[in-house]
Order: sequence, then C-alpha cells, then structure tokens
Amino acid sequence: MPDQLALFGAPQQTYTSDDYYTPKWLFDALGATFDLDVASPPEGPPFVPCRRYYTQTDDGLASPWEGLVWMNPPYSKPAPWVDKFLRHRNGIALLPYAKSKWLQTLWDSDCALMYVYSIVFVTADKKLSGSTPFPLGIWAAGDEAKTILHNSNLGRVR
Repeated sequence: MPDQLALFGAPQQTYTSDDYYTPKWLFDALGATFDLDVASPPEGPPFVPCRRYYTQTDDGLASPWEGLVWMNPPYSKPAPWVDKFLRHRNGIALLPYAKSKWLQTLWDSDCALMYVYSIVFVTADKKLSGSTPFPLGIWAAGDEAKTILHNSNLGRVR
C-alpha cells in the first residue's frame, strides 16, 4: 500500500466547523477506555477516555492505529477516515448519515450500527452546540467494539 498523504499541511491554528466534540454522557454509556482517539482537538480530547490521541498535527490518517480506537472524524471529509477505520477493524466511530459512497461502504460491511437521531455536541469553547441537524450512526468494527456497543444500552444495535 502506498504511503498515505498527509491530510493537513500545517498544525491547526484556529477552530473550524469540524470542531465539535462528542459529549461525555456517550462515553459514560459506552463504559470503555479506548487505546487511541484518532481525531482529537489540538488540546487533546475533552471527554474521550483514551490512553493516547492524535491531533491534526499528528495526522491520524498518516499515523498508525493500534488497539481499540475512537473515531469522531472531521465531517467535512469523512471518506478517508472511514476507509482507514474499516481497514483497522477495531473501534467505534460516530458518523453522520449522509448520502454518500462511504456510508454505503459502512452499511455493506459487517460493522454493527446504532442509529442516533441527534446529539448535542460540545463546541471548542465548551458550550453546547444544539442538536445536530442530521441523524448520526455509532458504528462498531470488530468483536471487542461490537460487544461494547451491545452492552451500552444506548439503543438498538443492528
């Protein structure tokens, strides 16, 4: 496989429309500690229980993924993240429902899915963002992640 091109040319200096963070209650419900958050904000994950994390500077697409991963990628361009998530095969991802090829690829995979109507994210300044204007899916790849999602009691898992 050829080397992955870096997603970003420089470290993040300002916040963007992709800087919305998963709320703490979701991680409390999952009850898991992740080995790696692959797409963390510059100052580190505010709520993700993880041992390590990659920021934009680390470039989670170009860096190796190990263990159980958490992925809430930039929604402006999720396709390369979904591809790497499916190749890694051990993690949980929070992704929007969007008419796209990458969503069809996830749907056709053996990942478990929990449909979520909306989530109130936390913004970079630690304020609540309001409900998402689109539905979301929590996807689990691999036996460990699927067990975590099934045991979370967050809802019905496909």
